Amino acid sequence: MEYRYLGRSGLKITEITYGNWLTHGSQVENDVATACVRAALDAGITTFDTADVYANGAAEEVLGAALTSERRESLEVFTKVYWPVGPKGPNDTGLSRKHIMEGINNSLRRLNMDYVDLYQAHRYDYETPLEETIHAFADVVRSGKALYIGVSEWNAKQLRAGQELAREAGFSLVSNQPQYSALWRVIESEVIPASVELGMSQVVWSPMAQGVLSGKYLPGAPLPAGSRATDEQGGKNTIAAFLDDDILTNVQKLRPIADELGLSMPQLAIAWVLQNPNVATALVGASRPEQVAENVKAAGVKIPVELMTAMDAALAPSVVNDPAKTQSPPTRVV
Repeated sequence: MEYRYLGRSGLKITEITYGNWLTHGSQVENDVATACVRAALDAGITTFDTADVYANGAAEEVLGAALTSERRESLEVFTKVYWPVGPKGPNDTGLSRKHIMEGINNSLRRLNMDYVDLYQAHRYDYETPLEETIHAFADVVRSGKALYIGVSEWNAKQLRAGQELAREAGFSLVSNQPQYSALWRVIESEVIPASVELGMSQVVWSPMAQGVLSGKYLPGAPLPAGSRATDEQGGKNTIAAFLDDDILTNVQKLRPIADELGLSMPQLAIAWVLQNPNVATALVGASRPEQVAENVKAAGVKIPVELMTAMDAALAPSVVNDPAKTQSPPTRVV
């Protein structure tokens, strides 16, 4: 496992991060979730990402319990705040001072930790003054409850405004967590150049495009039993946009490239995002420990330029690159 710096900070994180969205506390039993965390640790992963909203807090609890016997200083633990948790009252969502302060305290309680390494704004909040949000994050850092602050799915304009205020408040935003894959490339034209300018890295989620780049979904074929596409608890909705026969046909064109590199299709997808120097880490999840062991083999892979070009050509008709397609909601969801 290799490490990369997170933004211009001195924090080193593993270039594969274990994330527990859609799994811990919901899709898999706690003992399996713990086994997946153990497999991640055995594979050299020390960086873990979760969020308060995942399984309405249960994902943080499961992760905290799985890591309880580990030396805290040897881990990098990330969580997030924005979406409603609990009864979903009017102040249970967004990036107000109230929600951020209560959010960090509740996350630390569920994780059974004194601090997190990275606390992230899970989305941009259009209904709270940005100054209020940034000053609340500054107080979280000063209190020692989070060492670094990042954001998720902010556009370039929002990143610039947030970083300016953060520096005035005495800290820096170090990261952005966007969706990014060989199929979903909306951050390339604006967000990544802004991040380079601002000293921020990408912590990318869904490097396998919700599993489509794994190659297991075939054009014209039934959906694999037990796959994310058949999960009625949420996975089915997240993958639906990629389950187009033309997209699936183009994805299959990557198989010879993976074979040439001696990689599986999932490993190729993860390795692809890691070729971007602004990407600090790729988030991977798992429902079985053996998936973790396979995914980490993407670490350290160098894809030759000619094969990167071949991948681009194969997927070109299916790539989404409109920078307007960021995930920030236009209004707060209550």
